[in-house]
Amino acid sequence: MIHVVEDDAGVRELELYTLRTAGYEAAGFGEPAEFRRALQEGLPDLVILDVMLPGEDGMSLLRALRHDARTRRVPVILVTARDAEMDKVNGLDAGADDYLTKPFGVMELLARVRALLRRSGEEKAEDVLTHGPIVLDRLRHRVTAEGAEVVLTHMEFELLAFLMAHPGQALTREVLLDDVWGMAYAGDTRTVDVHIRTLRQKLGSSGSLIATVRGVGYRLEDAHA
Repeated sequence: MIHVVEDDAGVRELELYTLRTAGYEAAGFGEPAEFRRALQEGLPDLVILDVMLPGEDGMSLLRALRHDARTRRVPVILVTARDAEMDKVNGLDAGADDYLTKPFGVMELLARVRALLRRSGEEKAEDVLTHGPIVLDRLRHRVTAEGAEVVLTHMEFELLAFLMAHPGQALTREVLLDDVWGMAYAGDTRTVDVHIRTLRQKLGSSGSLIATVRGVGYRLEDAHA
């Protein structure tokens, strides 16, 4: 089941028609309150969430989903008419798995939906990852380094989780953008560099384990080296 949260009835019906024609079950909601009531009855496989909504904007709703243990791991595609780079970064940092800017084509919508559902279906991640002094708990969305809790944004958390799931591997910025941010990113790769820098700072002395691979990207070094 896919939930579409969009206050524009015309856009909502087009999205629902596109999804249903492609074989997906889909339900539409014009207001956040309607969507919240539906969540009490059951969780969707994916949410397509518009930013501009009446009463409660999509960003606030997204943050609420990510702070609730029950809905934390539900994939979300954020949809907005805004196209500024910082709006995209803020949306992804707030917990969106992908990002669509209006106007978009129905084929692009379906491609993003298929890719995100495929990734979430294939994911068999361990609930707790440990690498030397760093411990990451997916279920509690909690990270500690040297025994001290580290407060991370959603994307910093996902970036660290991906690095910890692939220790010792040199990962290109393009791979990190595609696998962590969950999209074929059209912008430059500085987004990764910025998140790596803040991640290192927040991890303190443990941040030195994230090594720069010149001309390639980044690698999580052996904690016992």
